[in-house]
Amino acid sequence: MEQKLLIVDDESHIRMLIEQTLEDLEDEGVELLFAENGEQALELIQKEKPNLVFLDVMMPKMNGMEVCYKVKKELKLSDIYIILLTAKGQEVDRQKGLEMGADRYMTKPFDPDEMLSIAEEVLKR
Repeated sequence: MEQKLLIVDDESHIRMLIEQTLEDLEDEGVELLFAENGEQALELIQKEKPNLVFLDVMMPKMNGMEVCYKVKKELKLSDIYIILLTAKGQEVDRQKGLEMGADRYMTKPFDPDEMLSIAEEVLKR
């Protein structure tokens, strides 16, 4: 079964950075999808049901916390693994993210090796 990974960030250079970090997964049959805001992300998540989502928190139209909440709590898509990406590493933000249903929380700037190993771990489960 083909696996899908969605990268959501309103900054194109960050989407590109994450794509470069994870492009090796494409060789293993993982399809990379992209969204540049929360609304677009939510549409793609409902349509494509990605296995894993790297979701930026601070975005226009709908932020990552809202997207996460809608996916996990309203749409009840609990099998979609969501990792929130944020520049804010405070514990209170982390707590809020986890309360919204996020499976994990990563602080920018992120370590590409860590990101790849987390992606591999999640997609292999």
